[in-house]
Amino acid sequence: KTDIHLHLDGSLRISTLIELAREKNVALPSSTEEGLRDLVYKDTYSDLPDYLRGFAYTVAVMQDSESIERIAYELAVDNQEEGVRYIEVRYAPQLHIHESFDAEEVVSAACRGLERAKKEHNAGADVKSGKDIPFEYGLILCALRFFTAEMSWYYRSLFNLMSYAQEKRVHAMASLEVARLAESLAHEKGLPVVGFDLAGAEAGFPADDHREAFQYAHDHFIRKTVHAGEAYGPESIFQAITDCHANRIGHGTHLFATDRIHGQAAGDKEAYVRYLAEYIAGQRITLEVCLTSNLQTLPALKSASDHSLGQMLEQNLSVSICTDNRLVSNTSVCQELELAATELDLTPKSFRNIVVAGFKGSFFPGNYVSKRAYVRKFLDRYESLEQQFLQS
Repeated sequence: KTDIHLHLDGSLRISTLIELAREKNVALPSSTEEGLRDLVYKDTYSDLPDYLRGFAYTVAVMQDSESIERIAYELAVDNQEEGVRYIEVRYAPQLHIHESFDAEEVVSAACRGLERAKKEHNAGADVKSGKDIPFEYGLILCALRFFTAEMSWYYRSLFNLMSYAQEKRVHAMASLEVARLAESLAHEKGLPVVGFDLAGAEAGFPADDHREAFQYAHDHFIRKTVHAGEAYGPESIFQAITDCHANRIGHGTHLFATDRIHGQAAGDKEAYVRYLAEYIAGQRITLEVCLTSNLQTLPALKSASDHSLGQMLEQNLSVSICTDNRLVSNTSVCQELELAATELDLTPKSFRNIVVAGFKGSFFPGNYVSKRAYVRKFLDRYESLEQQFLQS
């Protein structure tokens, strides 16, 4: 399996969060796992702000290399233990930068943790014998559509430096710096930084504001994914593809929501959505669907059967099921796939296509030839397991 939409700061082990908070004197609402599950990291949330509240605590304990390295290592191990063999971990480095912790070290720390877990897994007898496939990973650097000075030392410094500028220009400059960082670390330092992302509130903060950053990433061969269509309509997805050159779409939940079209596309809404979906299908732009996360943050969705995933599959879109945030959503890849399989009554073929999409749509850190070879190993392993379990 894969997880190609996985936020590092939303996927800590809750026990690790408690331990690190104690070491760093970070005040938590509770010092027990049960208490935090009841107060912060719940199964259900009232709205998106309620969902996002827990990130203040996780980011607070991720302000040094040792903590980030440990969290990344544990995240990889947790995925390995449930059969996940490829992950793309994303986070916003600017939330962790401060006077004694620079951007390169913020990213390098996560890479060290992921690399250690990779080496341990790939040294195992099953991988060496060919019974299992190797574990691989990539890192995606996130820019934020919107931030405030209070969110980090870096953002506070940037606002002070650009006190003359409009707020949206400050946001745009921060994104450009992340794109430059991604290119530098990937192409000059050789780190497995495989993509550039834009996350955060869509309404009122269009991706077009960050066009310069995405053009820079595009010009320097950095793959791009954009959180779009999660809290806004099809126009947000269109903008991510056209203005930001998105190779993938994070969430894409409201792809078919004609009632959420408000701008220039408001003429023939049905045609607009139809052409948009057909373009996504034809270009094989993979949609990173996060079922539990969407159910927790979008009140209109009462069950997975209400999600647009069914329509996506009916129109043969490339869809990968992801966790988004393992801690905040209290989920795993297995749980997400089981939810999709049971609520949407997936056929074995549809289920296989979803799992395949994660591998084929990945921003694999190697070259094209090595990615094809890796996907082939996965397909052989999947077919072996399929024969074993469908015949039993």
